[in-house]
Amino acid sequence: MRRMRIAITGSAGLIGTALARSLRADGHEVVRLVRRPPRGRDEVEWDPKRGYVDVSGLVGCEAVVHLAGAGVGDHRWTDAYKKELRDSRVLGTAAVAEAVAALDVPPRVLVCGTAIGYYGDTGARPVDEGAPPGSGFLASLCVDWEEAAAPAEEAGVRTVFARTGLVVAKEGGAWGKLFPVFRAGLGGRLGSGRQYWSFISLHDEIAALRFLIDTESLAGPVNLTAPEPVTNREVTAAMGSVLRRPTVFAVPGWAMRVALGEFAEDVLGSQRVRPAKLREAGFEFAHPDIAEAVRAAR
Repeated sequence: MRRMRIAITGSAGLIGTALARSLRADGHEVVRLVRRPPRGRDEVEWDPKRGYVDVSGLVGCEAVVHLAGAGVGDHRWTDAYKKELRDSRVLGTAAVAEAVAALDVPPRVLVCGTAIGYYGDTGARPVDEGAPPGSGFLASLCVDWEEAAAPAEEAGVRTVFARTGLVVAKEGGAWGKLFPVFRAGLGGRLGSGRQYWSFISLHDEIAALRFLIDTESLAGPVNLTAPEPVTNREVTAAMGSVLRRPTVFAVPGWAMRVALGEFAEDVLGSQRVRPAKLREAGFEFAHPDIAEAVRAAR
């Protein structure tokens, strides 16, 4: 296996931490983009809001993986936080893409982490990468987010948009909030429970990102979700079964709207997203089933 120099933004987050660990374990050199003065040779300073990246730190990188962005479910969606969500993604992506394009020898690939929020609420209708964008705040954000990578694409860099679903992990993300609730025996369906959740295990997420780095034929949007989405009712049953806890509690939709505001519509919404491009390219999932994904994360 050939060793590479790979830059990562968002390396302190759930996915970035796991990706950096995986790459280093295989002998790759990982360069972390940080929003402060560097403290070591493996760090490069950047400021997404100012559009600044220390381009010299990217010299020699064969791949850049851009994962940085404010957490979608970290705060109530006030106008101020929606601006933070947009700026952290759009401005950050533009800064990285422009830095990549400015290099005399650019990387072979830019993998830009985006989200299945691009498709909006699809109900029970399955969609893959050929589907158009949906409606709503997250969908419009995802469109602008991906368009911000244009400088890298125009410079001839293979650019991949990793549209990630709900990552099953106890360390963070949406599932990180679910595990304690279900372990306490307080878990249950959300709303009607009929909405589809397009999940992916953390193991498969990292394996898929590395597959995108290595697979020259893949470019543009690629869905990072398990082969077949499941309903929230099925998620609830799997969590209860694997953790051996009751799941009698249910959270009605109106209560979620009171607690979460606008973000509740996305939690209660349905996204039945399938990973057509990954499967066509030969990617093999270690945890295609929701129970297997939960078991791997517990």
